[in-house]
Amino acid sequence: MNGPLPPMSREQSVPVPPAPPGPANTVLGLSRAEATRRLAEHGRNEIQREETRSPWVVLLGQFRSPMIALLLGAGGVSALLGEHADAIAIGAIVVLNALIGFLQEFKAEQALLALRSMTAPRARVMRDGYAVQLPSAEVVPGDVLLLEAGDVVAADAHLLEAHALATNEAALTGESAPVDKAARPVAEGTPLAQRTDTVFLGTAVTRGTGLAEVRATGMRTELGKIAHLLASTQDTKTPLEERLEQVTKTLLVACLAIVVLVAALGLWRGHGWMTMLLSSISLAVAAVPEGLPAVVTIALAMGVRRMAARHALVRRLQAVETLGSATVVCTDKTGTLTTGTMEVREVWGDNSHAILFAAAACCDASLGPDGKEGTGDPTELALLRAALTRGIRREELERDRPRVAVRPFDSETKRMSILRADGALYVKGALEVLLPRCRNATVSASRAASELANRGLRVLAIARGEGPEEENLELLGLVGMADPPRPEAVTAVAAARAAGVRTVMITGDSAETAQAIGRELGILLPGEDAAERIHARVTAEDKLRIVRRWKERGEVVAMTGDGVNDAPALREAHIGIAMGRTGTEVTREAADLVLTDDNFATIVTAIREGRAIYENIRKTLVYLLVGNVGELMLMLAASLVGLPLPLVPLQLLWINLVTDSLPALALVMDPARAELLNRPPRRPDEPMLGAAQWRAILLVGTLEALMVLGVFIWADPAHDVDRARALAFSTLVFSELLRAFAARSTTRLFWEVGPFTNRLLLGIVLFSVGLQWGLYELPAARELFGLGALRPWELGLALALGFVPVTVLELSKLMRRLSLRPRAEAC
Repeated sequence: MNGPLPPMSREQSVPVPPAPPGPANTVLGLSRAEATRRLAEHGRNEIQREETRSPWVVLLGQFRSPMIALLLGAGGVSALLGEHADAIAIGAIVVLNALIGFLQEFKAEQALLALRSMTAPRARVMRDGYAVQLPSAEVVPGDVLLLEAGDVVAADAHLLEAHALATNEAALTGESAPVDKAARPVAEGTPLAQRTDTVFLGTAVTRGTGLAEVRATGMRTELGKIAHLLASTQDTKTPLEERLEQVTKTLLVACLAIVVLVAALGLWRGHGWMTMLLSSISLAVAAVPEGLPAVVTIALAMGVRRMAARHALVRRLQAVETLGSATVVCTDKTGTLTTGTMEVREVWGDNSHAILFAAAACCDASLGPDGKEGTGDPTELALLRAALTRGIRREELERDRPRVAVRPFDSETKRMSILRADGALYVKGALEVLLPRCRNATVSASRAASELANRGLRVLAIARGEGPEEENLELLGLVGMADPPRPEAVTAVAAARAAGVRTVMITGDSAETAQAIGRELGILLPGEDAAERIHARVTAEDKLRIVRRWKERGEVVAMTGDGVNDAPALREAHIGIAMGRTGTEVTREAADLVLTDDNFATIVTAIREGRAIYENIRKTLVYLLVGNVGELMLMLAASLVGLPLPLVPLQLLWINLVTDSLPALALVMDPARAELLNRPPRRPDEPMLGAAQWRAILLVGTLEALMVLGVFIWADPAHDVDRARALAFSTLVFSELLRAFAARSTTRLFWEVGPFTNRLLLGIVLFSVGLQWGLYELPAARELFGLGALRPWELGLALALGFVPVTVLELSKLMRRLSLRPRAEAC
């Protein structure tokens, strides 16, 4: 082939232009009849969607949670007994939670659809000796593809001819530089990134021309295999989801046990089954923190907003907290830890100015007006940028010394040369190719090249000669290039290490390059096992295997990536992180988090935010469960001693949904503490509520229950049960509202935390106290809630008693601090 063929429509066909002697003269392609037969045999050249779940199946799956089952049970029984307000409130919570979960899962199904956008819409092939253009879906095995710069390869194909051909396979292999292709066969089993005799579906031709015979189409291609992997991976439950599920199961067991106990005692004492059923509903409502789903959602949504301001877009709410649990971050190198552009890192030789001048004189690429962006080969752009720092401009070279002849780079010759009008010949290429042609070849040049290569640099030799022949050259020197680390990534890796998070680099580059960059970034320190921290020349299957191995070891894994080959591993990891600038649409669709600045430092910032969210959710959960346990103990104790129910179901829902949940929404918005990144991550097997938390829940809940029960008994329910309930109801409400201030920290006192650092909490508590007081001023509200009339001094008494639990909590913090101080002084 003498050059690229002009584009043609499907209806057009022209004879192939005359070609030089060689294989191309014998390549006539398939006949149309044979192509039709093979299309029927092998199917269309498309990335097929695997069988997906019906939207109804996804929706129904949202109701499998134990918390949802508990809520549905309580709501259903409430509806049967005519407690319609209870049933509506519970139903609204269940529907909202299911809708959020459905939308999250349904979005994940779009990842496979994005793979289709990677394939070439049209392809040029040989049919009956003519070059024709047709939809890429009609390409079949045996077709001969015609390739030129700018094309997207339509199928996996074996090269028949290659003329200075190179393809960009970064999305498929992770290799940062274009891959030179040649029609020379490679050995069976050669890694994907080193198959220089093959072009792959979805990759782009960056330079040169070629002919290739199609070997695989559709789902049989390398891209199709990744589609299979992507479909076979499962969305992993986040640590937050698992821990909340454990808490919910504990609540469910405790709730059922107490309900059965109360029902059995009541029936044994001769109470009617309807009375005991009403008591059981009250206990179930008391045990369930109805506001918890909303609280968790709000906490995560606030984290989403804060992270968006820090260049991280969250596609799945739970991903915010999951990053805070991460113990391992598997990260791509190119563009995330590095800048994503080649850069001259070192020049070896006696005259660096002359070396860079010759390098710039042997380039076809062009820099943009800003001296940074440009068009052409990344290696040549790096050389031109380095030359520009010495005042050498290619446009001036072309003006003052126009080119006379050019021998383009070829994977066979491994060199390029340009002859200028002044008679000077400038050559660049592999050192082993240029050394035999240089008159001043030295052993020191070979040693220097070896040293540069061992440091992970790509080495290019620069030479100069006279006349058109590439002989008797003068070796000017060597240029070492690499994709340099981002300056902020070094700091971020150190911060991740200090936070107890391992950084594991996964890349398609060579082991030498990967390890050199790993040492420079601080990922690989002296004495550490490189095989544990650095993985080079990996495929999509390798990445998936690496993520699964870390998960099997009990680690919480975050995975970053930008290429199609990263998508299965992103889906498999606890949290997948895609690059927003350089990432493919497939990767972004498969990810939970998208970095708009492609910066590893943003991940470390997100880890801190995730830890803060977890801390806020845990302390809020403790706050809510103290109230629920207090209500449960209150109802259980009253049943055991034969008293009327201190609270009716609607009053319990008011406490749980309004009086509890509003302060809880403010608690989850507490600002993050500065020291969160100075401690190791939580153990993956650590429960959300440990022994200390459950002990606090039981003790404080029991204290509230005994206090309210005492008020209820003092108010004489046998004489006026509505008035006794009203006093117990208000005492419990005020107690739980005021306790929110102590819930902000388990170690710092109320005034040390600062009452005005969370003004929303202060406002909500004041508002809720006024709202509770106002219930007694409205006759309709008193009738709806079954409240007896209370005099102002009785409401004042309820408010004063509400200060008892918060005061006990603050005093216990102070006593614990005083008991620890002598030990610290002794140390």
